[in-house]
Amino acid sequence: MEFYNIIEQRESVRSYDPHKKVPKTVLDRIMNAGRLAPSAANRQPWTFVLVSSEEKLKEVKACYKRQWFRDAPYVLVVTGNKTKTWIRSYDDYNPIETDLAIAMDHMILATENEGVGACWIIDFDYEKLTKAIGLKKNEVVYCITPLGYQPEGYKKRGNKIRKSLDEVVRRI
Repeated sequence: MEFYNIIEQRESVRSYDPHKKVPKTVLDRIMNAGRLAPSAANRQPWTFVLVSSEEKLKEVKACYKRQWFRDAPYVLVVTGNKTKTWIRSYDDYNPIETDLAIAMDHMILATENEGVGACWIIDFDYEKLTKAIGLKKNEVVYCITPLGYQPEGYKKRGNKIRKSLDEVVRRI
């Protein structure tokens, strides 16, 4: 798929076929897109936790109450280690969220390219999730997404509403 078409056609998917598995090669390409993302000083402070076992999926899916989330055959959890990031010297800014957002965005666009559904989620029960995945010291969970194919007959909404370019670009 052409890159700008991917950007235009990507939308959050909230419908999954729990029985249709995504091939490992496809999942690996999606994870690799995140691995290749840029990060401050190339520190790559991330870990991508791909949850696929029935036992762990049950625990992880308890962190978000929507049924469509619970139907997904996989959940991707994007985590980062705050002590492994580059720190800006003049104000001690830690760009962990920026680094992880870039990696997640690469993976979200890769899912669209692969025909796999995803939905970027940041509102979840943090305690349940971190316990389920065994979050390590100094790590944070940035976001999660279900991953999977849509059920037969699924149609995208196709109603991406965005401000015009003139409203968001200031040329000086």
